[in-house]
Amino acid sequence: MKARQIFITSTILILGGIGAIYFIWPPVLWLLVPVCPIVLVGISDIFQKKHAIKRNFPVVGNFRYLLERFRPEIMQYFVETDTEGRPVNRLFRSLVYSRAKKVTDTTPFGTQLDVYKVGYEWMDHSIYAINHADLDHEPRVLVGGKDCSKPYSASILNISAMSFGALSQNAVLAMNTGARIGNFAHNTGEGGVSPYHSQPGGDLIWQIGTGYFGCRTKGTFCPDKFKLTATLDNVKMIEIKISQGAKPGHGGILPAVKNTEEIAAIRLVEPHTDVHSPPGHTAFKDAYGLLYFIKQLRELSGGKPVGFKLCIGKKSEFDDICKAMITTGIRPDFITIDGGEGGTGAAPIEFSNSLGMPLRDALIFAIDTLKGYDLKKDIKVIASGKVFSGFHIARLIAIGADMVNSARAMMMATGCIQALQCNTNTCPAGVATQNKTLMKGLVVKDKAQRVANFHHETVKSFTELMAATGVNSPSGLKREHINRRVAMNQVMKYNEIYPDVQEGEFLNTFETVVG
Repeated sequence: MKARQIFITSTILILGGIGAIYFIWPPVLWLLVPVCPIVLVGISDIFQKKHAIKRNFPVVGNFRYLLERFRPEIMQYFVETDTEGRPVNRLFRSLVYSRAKKVTDTTPFGTQLDVYKVGYEWMDHSIYAINHADLDHEPRVLVGGKDCSKPYSASILNISAMSFGALSQNAVLAMNTGARIGNFAHNTGEGGVSPYHSQPGGDLIWQIGTGYFGCRTKGTFCPDKFKLTATLDNVKMIEIKISQGAKPGHGGILPAVKNTEEIAAIRLVEPHTDVHSPPGHTAFKDAYGLLYFIKQLRELSGGKPVGFKLCIGKKSEFDDICKAMITTGIRPDFITIDGGEGGTGAAPIEFSNSLGMPLRDALIFAIDTLKGYDLKKDIKVIASGKVFSGFHIARLIAIGADMVNSARAMMMATGCIQALQCNTNTCPAGVATQNKTLMKGLVVKDKAQRVANFHHETVKSFTELMAATGVNSPSGLKREHINRRVAMNQVMKYNEIYPDVQEGEFLNTFETVVG
C-alpha cells in the first residue's frame, strides 16, 4: 500500500477512534492537540506539488529535509575525524581557538597525521638548534621600493582581505582592534575603508577592487576620492585586487540584503540593491596600464607602498607584467599571491573548485619568474591562503614569500564556527552577517584580544620552528628545509620538486627578443 494511502487510512482510524472514545471519556479530546498538526502537515504534503518525497510519503518525508538541513552540523560535530573536515579540519580549528583563547595548545600522545601517507610534509631540524628565546618573536618586513617614500614595516603575518559588508561591523572592529594591539596589518577587502576599519586605529592595507568602492564616480575610478582616503595616517599600503582565489575572473556580489544604507554610503553605491564587482578593471587593460596605474596611486597616496593581488591563471600574463616592469622601470612595492583554494562569502562552485592555481604552485611560479627577470630583490611577495599554524608560515616563507596573510584563521579567532552560512546573512557567530540581532553576540573587546592572541602565538610558534632548524631569520629558510613524501618509500625536498631559478636567468632570452 502506498505511503499516502497508509497516512489517510491511519488518520481516519485515529480520528474515528478518538471520536468514539469521546462519548466514554471526554478528556480524550486532548489527543487532538498533537494529532491535528500532524494531520494538517500530512494533508499539506499530499496536495503540494513541489516535493515528490513529501507528496509520496506525507509527514515522514519531512525528516529527509530536516536531516539535510542539519547535515553540516551533524558531520562537523559527530561524524568527521579531526583530520578529515573541510574546508578547515577540526585539528586546525581547535588550534586557532586554543591560541586565540591563550589556553594550552600542546597535543598529547603524538601526531594524528599519517606520516607515511603521500603528501605528508615536515621540516629538517638541526642538532645545532638556536635558543628561540634569543630570536625576535615579532619579525618585521620592510615593504617599499626605490620609488616609495613611505615604506611600511609589516608583521610577517597579517589579516587577509575581508570587506565590511561581507563581515559585520563588530567583526571588523574586533579584527582591527586586534591588529592595533598586536601591531600587525588589517586588509580592508574591496569594500572600502569603513569607520569600523579606521576607528580602532589599527594599520590598514586598503584594497582597491574592480568596483573601485570608496573611490569611484559612476562606477569608474576617481583620483580625488582615492586621495582623500589613501592619505589617512592608518592606511599604510594600497593593494589593487586583480583577482581573488575563490572566484578568479568572476567578480563579486554583495547581496541586496547585506547592502544597507551605511554600507552603500561607504562604497558609494545605491543601497538595498545587489552590488556587483566587475570581473576586470576599467582603469587599465594591459600590463603597461597596470604599472602606470600603480605609479599613479603611489603618487596620489603620497608615496605609500602600492602593489597588486592576483590568483595566477595564464602564466604568460604574469610573465608579460614582469617584462613590462623591465621596459617601463616601474615596480610594484609588493605582489600578493592568492591561491585557487581561497575562501569567500559566496562563490560559484565551479570557480571555487576548478579555477585558479593553488597557492603553493602559484607562489613557486611567481617567485621563480620574478627571480628569473631579476625583479624579486625589488618586490616583496605576500602569500595569501590557508595559514593556521607556524609550519604553514614557514613553508610559504621557505618557498620564497616574504610575509603571509590569513583570512579564515582570523575569522575563527573572531568567533567563526565554520557554520558555512557566510552567503545567507544568518551567520550564528555574528561574524559574516549584517543582522544586528546576530551581530550583537560578538563582543568586540573579547574577540579583539583573541585576534591579537592568535597572531602572537602563531608567529611565536613560527620563530620556534625557525630556531629548531638552526636559522636565525626568516630569510634563512629555503626550499631544502621542507620535505614531502611523494611515495611510500620516496621523500623529496622542495628544492628537488621545485628547483630554484637563478637571478636574471630569463633576461638573456628577453633581451634577445626585445633586440
